Amino acid sequence: MYLHKQINSIEAAPQKAGKGVSMKMLLSMEESPNFAMRNFIIDAGGHMPLHTNSVEHEQYVLSGYASVQIGDEIIEAKAGDILLIPAGVSHSYKTVGDEAYSFLCLIPKGEDCITIID
Repeated sequence: MYLHKQINSIEAAPQKAGKGVSMKMLLSMEESPNFAMRNFIIDAGGHMPLHTNSVEHEQYVLSGYASVQIGDEIIEAKAGDILLIPAGVSHSYKTVGDEAYSFLCLIPKGEDCITIID
């Protein structure tokens, strides 16, 4: 079985944590046998708080710039960058500049427990 969708046909759902954060569920756990694929968008001036997840995250930055804290390190992530955030490692995002920060985020199938740190 295959699946074909257009990203522009998927509605972005506002997220409770942070400011100006929304997510498009591109491939849900029910649609894909091994992982979920999401598109997170953080508006200019927005942020996602420091948190941990119980599963790893593979990310590909589509557009914008953000200051991303991963553990004790802070990096400036931009379009074309690839990030791997291991399970249990704290991370946060804060947009830089006046463009939204958009990235694909893939997670393995299974329960993802999120813990907000600040």
